[in-house]
Amino acid sequence: MLKANKQTISALQLKAEEIRRKVLNIVYTSKAGHIGGSLSSVDMETALYFHIMNIDPKKPDMEGRDRFILSKGHSVEALYAVLSSAGFFDEELLKTYGQFNSKLAGHPTKKIPGVELNSGALGHGLSVGVGLSIAAKMDKKLYCTYVLMGDGEQGEGSIYEAAMSASHYKLDNLIAIIDRNKLQISGKTEDVMSLEPMRDRWEAFGWEVFEIDGNNISEIVETFENMDDTNTKPKLIISHTIKGCGVSYMEKVAKWHHGVPNEEQYKEAIAEIDERIKNLKA
Repeated sequence: MLKANKQTISALQLKAEEIRRKVLNIVYTSKAGHIGGSLSSVDMETALYFHIMNIDPKKPDMEGRDRFILSKGHSVEALYAVLSSAGFFDEELLKTYGQFNSKLAGHPTKKIPGVELNSGALGHGLSVGVGLSIAAKMDKKLYCTYVLMGDGEQGEGSIYEAAMSASHYKLDNLIAIIDRNKLQISGKTEDVMSLEPMRDRWEAFGWEVFEIDGNNISEIVETFENMDDTNTKPKLIISHTIKGCGVSYMEKVAKWHHGVPNEEQYKEAIAEIDERIKNLKA
């Protein structure tokens, strides 16, 4: 992984906005999906797939590839948009999302190149990530495993069993990320099930914890590039994000967890995104 310069960051910012546009098109065309959490995680997934991870879209099952697990599988629209943009499959397939017999299901499926796990049953992703990381250690492989979780998902007890295991086995090849947008389907996470003090909790489990602005590409990239991979600790990024990030009327509004924009709202959102794309290209 080469250190990012200003040109790299600008290119990633542009790519993230183009992917946001695709997410919006997927949800609007299919009249289904989880747009709020997809939009909040776009920047993180863009940075991972286009700068951080060792992957090859032409060889999706490459032995030494890094693994990405979308534990919050309901936010699959962002992953599909990222995978198609990276070249794992033809972008025309995005138009079939939500249609009968489409390969693109409402949660990730291994039928799609680049998807490592059929996910969406919340609380499972980190346990699978622990298993992959242990396997890498046993096989003396150098790949890393990245697990993106939702913050509402943190109410699942299996996550904390996995957290203990990761620390016990010194899985410094495991990087977990919490998309901390502070909203879930039922409302504010702290009203549904209090998660704070989140950092203290994970540090007590033996993890090295970073807190960042998860909608800031530059900060995301800098955090990954400066991680110490020699201290034997698993890593956790608390990625503070905005639900619905990039569409003003969706931001921080719980109903957009799985809302679908009407025609007027769609055009308004596209106009906002296109303006940012225009400015980034200038």
